[in-house]
Amino acid sequence: MNAGFWRGKRVLVTGHTGFKGSWLSLWLHEAGAIVAGYSLPPSSVENLFELAEVGSAVDSVYADIRDLAELKRQFHLFQPEIVFHLAAQALVRKSYEAPVETYEVNVMGTANVLEAVRTCNSCRVVLVVTSDKCYENREWNLGYRECDPMGGHDPYSSSKGCAELVTSAYRRSFFGPSSHREVAIASARAGNVIGGGDFARDRLLPDLVKAMRNRSVLAIRYPDAVRPWQHVLEPLSGYILLAEKLWSNPRQYSDCWNFGPSAYDCRSVRWVIEKFSEFFDQKISWTTDHATNPHEAGLLTLDSTKARTDLGWQSRWSIDSALRAAAEWYRAQARNESARDAILRDIESYEVSRTCP
Repeated sequence: MNAGFWRGKRVLVTGHTGFKGSWLSLWLHEAGAIVAGYSLPPSSVENLFELAEVGSAVDSVYADIRDLAELKRQFHLFQPEIVFHLAAQALVRKSYEAPVETYEVNVMGTANVLEAVRTCNSCRVVLVVTSDKCYENREWNLGYRECDPMGGHDPYSSSKGCAELVTSAYRRSFFGPSSHREVAIASARAGNVIGGGDFARDRLLPDLVKAMRNRSVLAIRYPDAVRPWQHVLEPLSGYILLAEKLWSNPRQYSDCWNFGPSAYDCRSVRWVIEKFSEFFDQKISWTTDHATNPHEAGLLTLDSTKARTDLGWQSRWSIDSALRAAAEWYRAQARNESARDAILRDIESYEVSRTCP
């Protein structure tokens, strides 16, 4: 992060009460940015936003991303220069339970943000965060590239592909070089993020921590599924770097970007469970859930060559380092240490670490 760049910048983060949004908001605040957040209140009783007192660093507005009138009003009140759009319905399983809500939030919510940008002259940079699951998954060993087709078997994945198409259409229709007003619009697709402070349901590390604390047996739906695991700071560092590049050269960087880990870090759920329990220093009891579960991809990897060559972005923490940092964060929480201090320690450690091989 170029701290000098961010000092005094007016930054709006949608979804700031979520896991990634909380980490990003604190990182930007530490760099000197003036941060505002637009989001629903935290969705779980135990949540990072409140534990880390993110609200003391952010001017928070609790509102629905589907409310276009309120979203426009807040844009005009805050006058953001840079927008990170993270607000989403972020769970595959929930998308089967509430498909219409998933499309409303992830597709129309994205359209609403871009429409608010269109009516707010202060905006210069917008980064729409989607997902690695936006691609049409063919279960192949090669990582998906930005030029591969959008798709998605389940409503969540499909909605993220749709959000990418909405972003591309707005960029070309309203914010490109031929338009009356040029705004840098990009999208980012990250892998499966992990890290301390994640308490969402149906996510692997929170479920592992809960099972270990309760000494219960955890049922795992797809233990052999392979995912591109990465610490939450990895994609966030990519988002931040991309925003800086978009500010200085919008025409070159207004595009879609993958921020995924190395091929070595694409591991099975089974492997992550065993490694995390090793770092947590507590054996986890788990079993395969043989109940009928909705479809989820068995293999998913990302190709981040474009981000490495064109942005100069690199992964810094291997999957081992990421799991070790996450385990230490949850252990610190168990010792009643400050959640915010634990986040800031991880950020400091990440910023001074070397790029992993």
